[in-house]
Amino acid sequence: MHSGLTFKTTNSNSFYVILLGLAMGVLFSCKQQGSTAIGFKLPEQGKDFTLGQDVKVSLDIPKGEEVTGATYLLDGKQLGTKANGDDFSFPTKDLSLGYKLITAIVKHSGATDTLTVNIVLKSDLKPVDYTYQVIKTYPHDTTSYTQGLEYHGGRFLESTGEYGSSTLRWVDPATGKALKKIGIDKQYFGEGSTLIGDKIYMLTWQNNLGFIFDATTFKQLGTFPYQNSREGWGLTYDGTQVLKSDGTNRIWFLNKETMKEERFIDVFDDKGQVDQLNELEYIDGKLYANIYLTNKIAIIDPKTGAVTAYIDATGLLPQKDKFENTDVLNGIAWDAAGKRLFVTGKKWDKLFEISIAPVKK
Repeated sequence: MHSGLTFKTTNSNSFYVILLGLAMGVLFSCKQQGSTAIGFKLPEQGKDFTLGQDVKVSLDIPKGEEVTGATYLLDGKQLGTKANGDDFSFPTKDLSLGYKLITAIVKHSGATDTLTVNIVLKSDLKPVDYTYQVIKTYPHDTTSYTQGLEYHGGRFLESTGEYGSSTLRWVDPATGKALKKIGIDKQYFGEGSTLIGDKIYMLTWQNNLGFIFDATTFKQLGTFPYQNSREGWGLTYDGTQVLKSDGTNRIWFLNKETMKEERFIDVFDDKGQVDQLNELEYIDGKLYANIYLTNKIAIIDPKTGAVTAYIDATGLLPQKDKFENTDVLNGIAWDAAGKRLFVTGKKWDKLFEISIAPVKK
């Protein structure tokens, strides 16, 4: 993300407020037409459910109305049908977290009405608390406002931000110096990046635009636009799809060929949604994400969006090694062959190889 000392909130809740308003408008319109007074008895609007908990759907049917069929959908996908107005239940154990829109298409007394209600699906897990141990310390360029960090073939791939000084570079771990480096046009604020095959994909912050580069020459090969995601923050690759953060609690899954946004998950822990997700790294089936303006790294189940653990990196960079321009923790890289985890921060003078373990109670 852009500036560690300027707090910027891009909360995804606003989308759902709009969605809820539209849904309520549709329901109100149906009732105004006088065709029905059927509504939802259960669940209540905005009710919280825990992942794995069954959701019971019950219709409020006034006397004199006969329901002859009901089709139930979740976020537009059909769940099941009933030939009458009996209660309907569905499991949540295989769903992703976040706001869910339940729709009932109800046939009754010669009419058909569409009802909607929102619920919130939250995590059933209490995240494990991890601590760290420094294995080795490497130099890091203090001009690097680190936005993206990956490890490939003995080198770090690093993208950096700030208007007028954003860069893309291959970095020598031993010296912290750039082996190859290009500057990004000053109109762009560079963000996260990832390597896929022989191409590098790099985000910009608020320009609604990403760049594609040749991984060897850094020649620009093309660009790609964002779609529904609001901004560009972090980027990583899971071997099948590209994962993108936009500063909210949402992770977008992009087609690796077209960079089109195909789906998303919303990230929650046992207390609620986890916002400000920033730099990303995919490690052995889990998604690691810096939480902007904190010393925490969230470990996320990419299937559900549940935070399974937090790494508290407080104190990683000693106070004596901080100077005026030293900024926040950001940058996670994984050496898949050597099973090594690296972390750094914006304009830090050090990059660390660390090991992690659960905090002993």
